[in-house]
Amino acid sequence: MSGGKLVVVPTPVGNLGDMTPRALEVLSEAHMVLAEDTRTTGKLLRHFGIETPLRSFHQHNEHRALEGVVSQLQGGVTLALCSDAGTPGISDPGFLLVRACVDAGVAVECLPGATAFVPALVTSGLPCDRFYFEGFLPHKKGRQKRLTALLDMPCTVVMYESPHRVAKLLDQLHDLGAEDRPVALCREISKLHEETLRGTVSELKAHLADHAPRGEYVVVLGTGNQNTTR
Repeated sequence: MSGGKLVVVPTPVGNLGDMTPRALEVLSEAHMVLAEDTRTTGKLLRHFGIETPLRSFHQHNEHRALEGVVSQLQGGVTLALCSDAGTPGISDPGFLLVRACVDAGVAVECLPGATAFVPALVTSGLPCDRFYFEGFLPHKKGRQKRLTALLDMPCTVVMYESPHRVAKLLDQLHDLGAEDRPVALCREISKLHEETLRGTVSELKAHLADHAPRGEYVVVLGTGNQNTTR
């Protein structure tokens, strides 16, 4: 391994109290923080009194920035990588840089910490001994085909969805014959208005028809032979 190190640092998905002492130590001691959005991460650093310099690193510039970042790391610096919330690389930028570091022999460390799908899965009441994490579905092309494939999964399926599309997702699941499947909709995880709705696809479809979706959702979908309690 060469002299530098990339440290992947999870940041809270909601409550800032979820920030770990070790994560704060890494952010304080790193030579620079690579941030998905410097405004978001800047607020986090200021909240904790951390003055480490920030550099933008996101899906629109990561390809052209890779070579320079890896070169810095090979030169012996320690860089911390943050996304806006949660763990980088999990439905967020980060994978390309980690892979480039591995290929270049640069040390990579990932701190354990926040990610939205784990608390949603655990609190859903659906089996979590085996599950499939889909992340974000395609918005248009391939969405129907992907949903059909997910319904054939013999385990709990976890998806991320925006408030603008979560009702559409339930409509599509209903139309694909999954109206009696157990599902949990988890939003605002670890925030003041955290909420988990549990029921069948049909029941939650009806609920959202009367209650406008708000916040980012984690959708946890059970198999056809599971039951859930509200």
